[in-house]
Amino acid sequence: MHAFGQILKIEARLYLRDLPSLLSTLGVPTLVLVVLGLIPALREPDPLFDGQSFVAYFAPSLLVITLAMAGLNVLPNVLATYRERGVLRRLSTTPASPAALLAAQLVITLCAILASAVLLVVVARLAFGVPLPRHPFGFAAAFVLGTAALLALGLLVAAVARTTKAAQAVAVPLFLLTMFFGGVYLPRFLLPDFLIRIGDYTPPGVEALLDAWTGTAPQPLHLLTMMVVAVVAGTVAARLFRWE
Repeated sequence: MHAFGQILKIEARLYLRDLPSLLSTLGVPTLVLVVLGLIPALREPDPLFDGQSFVAYFAPSLLVITLAMAGLNVLPNVLATYRERGVLRRLSTTPASPAALLAAQLVITLCAILASAVLLVVVARLAFGVPLPRHPFGFAAAFVLGTAALLALGLLVAAVARTTKAAQAVAVPLFLLTMFFGGVYLPRFLLPDFLIRIGDYTPPGVEALLDAWTGTAPQPLHLLTMMVVAVVAGTVAARLFRWE
């Protein structure tokens, strides 16, 4: 336990020093929200969004930025870099096992995701009057399962990529697809229906987040899909993962 605490402290310091990753994970979603919220027309209720403003409608999609950035960019790259540089191999000969490093990375990633989500929700509420998630338990379930699904995919990338460049080659397309189907690049109401349906079942399941935020219980099938992705991708990643 002492060894894990030391690794966690070291990894947290390294993470905080990596300003590009830190700012992209914590700050970009809220920054986009603020830029959009400063446009008066986007704060007005619109029948197109069931009487809510575009800012309120778009907020769940901004969560996708945090989840995709942390789960599909930062986490796989860090682990692949450590493997490529022999850090994991060297740790296997010390009391601080590679598994402790992996656990520390997951803890740090989860903390960053949670901090970013809280910041987004608080700023949206205080600055632009966006209601808090109206179905809190459904939102928590959708957020946890969506996060688990993307982290499992990130671990799967880290498991099969032997170098940092290989991790980026796999993670970047996944990141772009996640952002697209999550409605970040183009709001979902502008997408064809079949792409919207695909996005409903693409991690992190933005439709479940949107439903819970606006007060509707997420559809069980959406949540079940995220759970299946998390379990399957996590299991495969555990079996394929190599420390060197």
